[in-house]
Amino acid sequence: MAKTRVLIVEDSLTVRKYLAEVLGSDPDLEVIGEAEDGRRAIELCLALRPDVITLDMMLPIMSGVAVTEYVMAFCPVPILVVSASTNRGELYKTYDALAAGALDVLEKPTGDEHDAVWERSLLSAVKMAARIKVITHIRAKIGSRATPSPHSSARVESHNGLKHSRIVAIGGSTGSPAAIVEILRGLPSDFPVPILLVIHISRIFGGAFAEWLDAQSKLRVRYAKDGERLPTSGQPGVLMAPPGFHLLVRGENLRLTFGPERNSCRPSVDVLFESLAQVFGDQTTACLLTGMGRDGAAGLLALRRVGALTLAQDEASSVVFGMPKEAIQIGAASRVLALADIASALVAAVHPADLRRQH
Repeated sequence: MAKTRVLIVEDSLTVRKYLAEVLGSDPDLEVIGEAEDGRRAIELCLALRPDVITLDMMLPIMSGVAVTEYVMAFCPVPILVVSASTNRGELYKTYDALAAGALDVLEKPTGDEHDAVWERSLLSAVKMAARIKVITHIRAKIGSRATPSPHSSARVESHNGLKHSRIVAIGGSTGSPAAIVEILRGLPSDFPVPILLVIHISRIFGGAFAEWLDAQSKLRVRYAKDGERLPTSGQPGVLMAPPGFHLLVRGENLRLTFGPERNSCRPSVDVLFESLAQVFGDQTTACLLTGMGRDGAAGLLALRRVGALTLAQDEASSVVFGMPKEAIQIGAASRVLALADIASALVAAVHPADLRRQH
């Protein structure tokens, strides 16, 4: 069986050689190149066509974000960001890289690790990333408002009979930061109902994610607080599950819990969706985005069974067609939409009067 070919991009010679040593020790991996700056990374990517890239964010000449944007636009390769989590500026660059198409992020070794835990994490993450067939991702598209399909509003109308939703819930994992940015940028600043959001991101890297996402959106984005009342008036914005805590609805309040993982996830999309099925029922619109695994599928099915509008991202626009595929296969999705159609579908779900004027 052919080995997985890895390109290492890291400006520190010490770290670069350490990565090469760890990766080269695995019989299934082969380090085919090392780059010390962003420009050299692109040159080697074009020349060698690796199966996966490990990428530092802070690079000379071209940043890790610029490398990610170029690679995903012109020679798509799975990218694993290997970065530090202690510096806010570097955290923001990591989020930018995820939005530009990088698959996942692993914290750089600190030197305090024991029993080769970090080495095993690196090997596992590289092999996982290499198995994903990435899609071309031109970063400039994120900044533009998506053009909806001419039939997307009609599909929503035929499902829910023009009854508006009181709440929207969105869940995603691998590839979802870019999808979330596109959706939020496609929504108006006066979007009238709260949006609850669960994204799988590690506690190490998730601390500033809501703040970063807030800067990408016309809507206010923040982490939810345990026990707070669900906002229902004005511009309620986006309330996100903090890393490491389940987000759910009880009555008119939001709760954060440290309950058992679901589908190896905390926060879990299933936990949020199932709570909404009990509390808001058919007044919910829920959307399951690109991601690895099956989290969210059972919860989306619970929502569909109570009459909610349930959306799943289609295969063509998904970075990883795992979570949406699971939902579609069990009949949980009432509509399967391209990413470019999702924002307009959410607007239609909460503004039924607009549909009456259109049809």
